[in-house]
Amino acid sequence: MSKRVAVVTGGIGGLGTAICKALANAGRSVVAADLGSSPERIARFAHDVAGHDVRFAPLDVADFEACGAFVDEVQQRDGSLDILVNAAGITRDTTLRKMERAQWDAVLGINLDSVFNLCRHAVGGMVDRGFGRIVNISSVNGQTGQFGQTNYSAAKAGMHGFTMALAREVARKGVTVNSVSPGYCETALVAAIPDDIRQGIVDKVPAGRLGQPSEIARTVEFLSADDAGYITGANIPVNGGLYMGF
Repeated sequence: MSKRVAVVTGGIGGLGTAICKALANAGRSVVAADLGSSPERIARFAHDVAGHDVRFAPLDVADFEACGAFVDEVQQRDGSLDILVNAAGITRDTTLRKMERAQWDAVLGINLDSVFNLCRHAVGGMVDRGFGRIVNISSVNGQTGQFGQTNYSAAKAGMHGFTMALAREVARKGVTVNSVSPGYCETALVAAIPDDIRQGIVDKVPAGRLGQPSEIARTVEFLSADDAGYITGANIPVNGGLYMGF
């Protein structure tokens, strides 16, 4: 059997890079989709994934038509698109009373609309081929809410609602749809949090530390495996115990 083909949006970010490497190490051919506007970031990503079956492809995930053309290109070039990991995400934090419409639109466009944009174009081929794995990267703050993140929390909570609904639509077609909700991990987004606030967050985590991107990537790799076909519509928290529920 030929390699499964995986697409990871936000693929050159901290979590995205770790996910790309984990999927490649598991024998998948990986396409990292991300904005092509920073040659420095792309060059650093290429260095980080050297020796892995990973290639970069520029994509604005908030552009519905561009996502359609991208999915078509991947399927024509690689023969299929078997695994889709929606990991693209941004923050534009401020309290609701100060939030501008542009800050709301930007976060919802990248974090939630992008999931529709990619899934809408990719799921048909998965259904036709009788196999697909979709993993949406949500967040602990989509489960708990977070001060100054009405936009981000709404997008991440909406992502799991989307996950459950789509999972029901395609469960009999060999396609699974799941979410992963990371806690605070050692990424550029978390590094940008002021030191005192970040330490306060760590103090509340039962595990006593930030997560590693590789720990999120391991969960994604597990959910995307061929033999993970009986797990669908689930949300897997990977947060060091910061939020617990069932």
